[in-house]
Amino acid sequence: MFEEEITAKNTENIDPYQEDVSKRKGIVKESFELMDVFVQSVIVLILLFTFVFRIVGVVGDSMLPGLIGTNEDRGTVGDRLIVSQLFYTPKQGDVVIVTQPIAGRNEPIIKRIIAVEGQTIDIDEQKRVVLVDGKEIEETYLENYGITEKKDLELPVTLKEGEVFVMGDNRGNSLDSRFKALGIVDERYIMGKAVFRIFPFDRIGLVK
Repeated sequence: MFEEEITAKNTENIDPYQEDVSKRKGIVKESFELMDVFVQSVIVLILLFTFVFRIVGVVGDSMLPGLIGTNEDRGTVGDRLIVSQLFYTPKQGDVVIVTQPIAGRNEPIIKRIIAVEGQTIDIDEQKRVVLVDGKEIEETYLENYGITEKKDLELPVTLKEGEVFVMGDNRGNSLDSRFKALGIVDERYIMGKAVFRIFPFDRIGLVK
């Protein structure tokens, strides 16, 4: 009986206004905590996509069949790729974003590294295949787009330190290192490696 009276008195002494203020303070505190988490997440994403990753859209048909580019004539929207750029070292076979100017143009292009520094590259004009250090390289990614012809860059050529030779997978429709307009690419003009396709959704996956 005595305990019930104490409980009743305590209940009567609770100020509804103070209780409401306390609840509001709790809600405000939670809101600020959520906002803080959100802001920190945004900052991390900005840092990641500034210094580690970038999203790049494919334009044109030079990387068919593996990558589909935006083509206004056909009304197609190109693949969207995540590009890794932190501590990247160019390797043969990588699909990369090249920013080296082409005949006065400064738009980034997407190509595949065919040879790196120290390697000698040539094209067999009879077989119309690529030779690196005198041996035909295996290019399963080309499918029916892989007939490779020489252009106006003189071959064979041995790449110097910090140089790479790039080509598009669609060899009949690619402005690449075979042309003097682009030529041998300086590694400093490589933005990074295309690692993952995030769009369209039915083609999401690793870039090969």
